[in-house]
Amino acid sequence: MSGGAESAAAGERRSPRRVRWWRLPPRWVRRVVIAPAFVLLAFVWLPIAVWYVVVIAAVVSLALPGRMRLTRIVWLAGFYLLWDAACVIALAGLWVWHGFGTGIRSERSQRRHLALARGMLRFLFSQVRWTLRLEIDLEDADLDAIAPGRPLIVVCRHAGPGDSFIIVDALLNRFGRAPAIVLKDTLQWDPAIDILLHRIPSQFLTPRRHRAVGAPGGTEAIAALAGELGETGALLIFPEGANATPGRRARRIEALRAAGHDELAARAERMPHVMPPHPGGVLAAMDARPDAAVVVVAHTGLERLSTVADVWRELPVDKRIVLKGWTADPGTVPAGREAREAWLFEWWETVDGWIEEHQPEVSETAEAHEPHAEPGSAR
Repeated sequence: MSGGAESAAAGERRSPRRVRWWRLPPRWVRRVVIAPAFVLLAFVWLPIAVWYVVVIAAVVSLALPGRMRLTRIVWLAGFYLLWDAACVIALAGLWVWHGFGTGIRSERSQRRHLALARGMLRFLFSQVRWTLRLEIDLEDADLDAIAPGRPLIVVCRHAGPGDSFIIVDALLNRFGRAPAIVLKDTLQWDPAIDILLHRIPSQFLTPRRHRAVGAPGGTEAIAALAGELGETGALLIFPEGANATPGRRARRIEALRAAGHDELAARAERMPHVMPPHPGGVLAAMDARPDAAVVVVAHTGLERLSTVADVWRELPVDKRIVLKGWTADPGTVPAGREAREAWLFEWWETVDGWIEEHQPEVSETAEAHEPHAEPGSAR
């Protein structure tokens, strides 16, 4: 074994120790310890929240100037805690209602869980829009007219906090679709997400080095999830794999070069707003459900919010988030893996071009704090 290979192997052996502190505990710990702790914390916090609202009302009534960043953060954090705890309590009630879990996979249970998700997301976004002054517009998106009676594979860019919530809310509350969601396993730290998405179709992706022996890989799990879609189902997948940031984008381009894909790397460098997509999950879903319509979704308005410092600087966010959807013509989908990888890359070039044409207006204050990139470099 060469020295480089030995170093790589040693790094692979050490990596679990480096990240062990944030890895997920077993499911029984999340159910018996973490979820009840959220509920107890919310009820301890509740009396403080009542007084907090009174104080804020007094401040607002005096019309004090300022953006009140700390006020908004404390309120949103407290609201989300209560929202999450309410979800956990409702989910516990549904578990009891459906025979203490014996009927939790029934069709009736699925309908009730989706109804709960619709109501809770509608309530969450009513507060987020009010607190952060968000406006969400769907441009030329009419999923009601797209493939009626057929499932969808929704392929979306990933940038900014909460974009997955926005897409899921649109699928549930605007278009009446039943989403099947592919997401990172670390989101199971959130009790409401953890419990709900283990009861409706979804797939938490675990890195290979932390995957249980014999567990299916990401593409296999996504293909199985796609195969379960009903006629109103919509598989939501983010082929970039994570929020697009300049650092991640640069590393992804270098990975393409290291794999010998110089042409794709050069094309990716000409797409400053997105990261090169990982095709495996999308192609697996398409192979599993050739009858599904593929919808490509772009959005703009959240890409400037990559870090906690970005969110703090921009509060209140005061943004218009625009979503654009395209339906891929089945006749344009080529056969063969390599051809389909190129086809997905071409769609990502379309997404990047649309984002370039729909860049949000930036306030002078935000622009003054924005780090300036060198000419020719990606931002």
